[in-house]
Amino acid sequence: MDFASIPPLTLPKPGDRLEQLSTPLPVIDEDRLAANIARAQSYMDSHGIAFRPHIKTHKIPALAKAQVEAGAKGINCQKITEAEVFAAAGFDDILITFNILGEDKLARLAALNERIAGLKVVADSIVTVTGLAAFFTGRKPLTVLVECDTGGGRCGVQSPDEAAALARSIVASKSLTFGGLMTYPKAHTEAAVDHFFLAAMAYLAVDGIDCPIRSNGGTPSLFSAHLVPNATEHRAGTYIYNDRAMVRAGHCGLDDCAMHILATVVSRPTPDRAVLDAGSKALTSDLLGLADFGHIVEYPDARITSLSEEHGTVDLSHVEGPRPEIGERLRIIPNHTCVVSNLFDTMTFHRAGVVTRVEEVAARGLVW
Repeated sequence: MDFASIPPLTLPKPGDRLEQLSTPLPVIDEDRLAANIARAQSYMDSHGIAFRPHIKTHKIPALAKAQVEAGAKGINCQKITEAEVFAAAGFDDILITFNILGEDKLARLAALNERIAGLKVVADSIVTVTGLAAFFTGRKPLTVLVECDTGGGRCGVQSPDEAAALARSIVASKSLTFGGLMTYPKAHTEAAVDHFFLAAMAYLAVDGIDCPIRSNGGTPSLFSAHLVPNATEHRAGTYIYNDRAMVRAGHCGLDDCAMHILATVVSRPTPDRAVLDAGSKALTSDLLGLADFGHIVEYPDARITSLSEEHGTVDLSHVEGPRPEIGERLRIIPNHTCVVSNLFDTMTFHRAGVVTRVEEVAARGLVW
């Protein structure tokens, strides 16, 4: 076989129209993207809350730059390797919201701490704090926030007095600097978050310990962030694209979703069933409490009922009138955009169906 005669894969490029592009493919509407950034930042500015977007949703330095240029104070990462990518792109104020353990990770963290001025991490146990304190002895001090479980049921100390006790251990270490408190709460539990912060700050005040940062988070709670007056900043990620879960939460409408997955109907085995070329490797298998795997814009009554790796099975039994035919291209709003970003090497951006740019998803798939 003459492999030289095989046509090269055609990749999206500026000026292409979406209908020309091979599927499955995530595409981002530039105007919706810009509106989502502006809407969130305007809200934060109007309430005097510092905004720290989480880059896990997009993993693209150019988008984080747009968020900072709109007024965000810095960024939130979940991995050291993500933070390294963004530090290399010029970002200086980075919070990593993850307990960091192990000498290999700590070595990378120390190197990153030397490179940028505004690196911060979190800890929720004396084990993590002790490890950080020992490794950073003799190095540039590291800023550490205490992670608090204010009802989200994931990581975090369980009470305000525990938060204060862990803060004291950070203050006692010459190699660490106490940065404040951080939480990722259950959505719409603002009163509980504020009570926790206020109580922890009162314990700290007894010992004369300043608590400069009180970091709250979550896109579903983004537009009620002002109901936590003792928080100094809010973190959110999904808002930049929005997705079906955010629509269900009342955070936005379908027309605010900037990401669509372009897919093609590749089979119509029965009148009530269609099969797409988008499976779990394009749409994600995340349900997030929803009953199916994405919203088909052109056929809102159709349901993507199951995914295999490369196939999406669609139930058409509730679709009245015309139904999709083989070869028809569809737009799907995914349940969870953050996972989609980690499934593709690039994101294709467009305006009114014309490709404007293609950005590498620079921080995708990175190990710790």
